[in-house]
Amino acid sequence: MSPLKKTGIMGGTFNPIHLGHLVIAEKAREQFELDEVLFMPSGIPYMKDCREVLPGQIRTKMTELAIRTNPFFSVSTMEVEREGRTYTYETLECLCGQNPDTEYYFILGADSLWHMEAWKHPERIFAASHILAAVRENKSMEEMEKQASHLREKFGARIDLLQTGQLEISSSMIRGLCREEKSIRYLVPEAVYDYIIQNKLYRK
Repeated sequence: MSPLKKTGIMGGTFNPIHLGHLVIAEKAREQFELDEVLFMPSGIPYMKDCREVLPGQIRTKMTELAIRTNPFFSVSTMEVEREGRTYTYETLECLCGQNPDTEYYFILGADSLWHMEAWKHPERIFAASHILAAVRENKSMEEMEKQASHLREKFGARIDLLQTGQLEISSSMIRGLCREEKSIRYLVPEAVYDYIIQNKLYRK
């Protein structure tokens, strides 16, 4: 039997995608020897204020521009194209059903480890994927390992911590800079920067 293909899933609103997302995805690919990483812009995120989220088509375009030079990265539009609210467990179960020869690694930020129990059917997320949680500056390794152990014991979760170094960039910070008409150069890939400026995105 041939070994399972290892695919990372980098989900998010990507509103906009930034260099922090790309660094985490590349570190995950390298550390866990992933064959590829799928960037998956969310559809209608049920846990965020949708008034601030740009249409899926625009967020997908920015994601495509951001990853176009990395042959191991690709974009999936399955969540953007899905009608209604977007739930992670549905996406992962759909992928597992379509690709039984693939093992999925769900890549997320440190803070999400504390939020996952409030997500829709967290037990099904853990059953369908291996979690890679990126260590962030605001959480110590001890705190993260303790939370990971809690989720392993409660859900039988497969969780590993991802060493990414410190690159504290957020989409909300970038949107705020755009509203203030301040520079976002070097916070996003150059092609994304050009797209945001040309289309006057995130202005007041």
